[in-house]
Amino acid sequence: MNKSFITNLCALILAIVAYYSEQAILFTMSVFALSGALTNWLAVHMLFEKVPGLYGSGVIPAHFEEFKQGIRNLIMHQFFSDDNIDRFLNQNQASGPHSRIAAVIEKIDLSPAFDTLVKTIMESSFGSMLSMLGGEEALKPLRQPFIDNMRESMIDITDSDEFSTLLIEELEQPDVISELKQNIQQIIDNRLDELTPQLVKQIIQDMIRQHLGWLVVWGGLFGALIGLVSALTGII
Repeated sequence: MNKSFITNLCALILAIVAYYSEQAILFTMSVFALSGALTNWLAVHMLFEKVPGLYGSGVIPAHFEEFKQGIRNLIMHQFFSDDNIDRFLNQNQASGPHSRIAAVIEKIDLSPAFDTLVKTIMESSFGSMLSMLGGEEALKPLRQPFIDNMRESMIDITDSDEFSTLLIEELEQPDVISELKQNIQQIIDNRLDELTPQLVKQIIQDMIRQHLGWLVVWGGLFGALIGLVSALTGII
């Protein structure tokens, strides 16, 4: 339901009816209501659209770059400040990142590690002896047991408090945090560069249009009240 359109239409219809029925008070109220609603509708419209001859209209598209900079500053200064990053790391240190790291290790393909081990063995002095026993084929049955044991060992290592402490200390290094923020900044900049003035206008419009519609409704209501007071007091 378009609140702005309905408010202006109702005020206009009341003004016409009151004029032809010679209802002076109702006519004054409806004219004031139409004036308030129409003025507020134009103000809302001018936020998003350029109106020829009206200086200051089309605020959002005209200040597109400033909006982008504001979004960038909000994200970097409020969400990814040094204090917030430190707080995040400390919270993870307190709760322990063990389960997260273990989940990552579970998904890692450790087959290349076994292939590297086989290559090292075959290139060593033991390789010639192993060739007489079937070469690399003789080691294939060891692939899955090796992978399982390697994964279990990695989880045990990363599950220790010592590993967690070393990890947090490393992440808290100034150069690491600085590089992390630069990477985040780059991601944000790349995404913001994809935005166009039309897209930014549409995003903001979708967010606040429903609420801005009430400005038109209240403009009509307050206009009607002012018109009533004016008619009763004889100002108009």
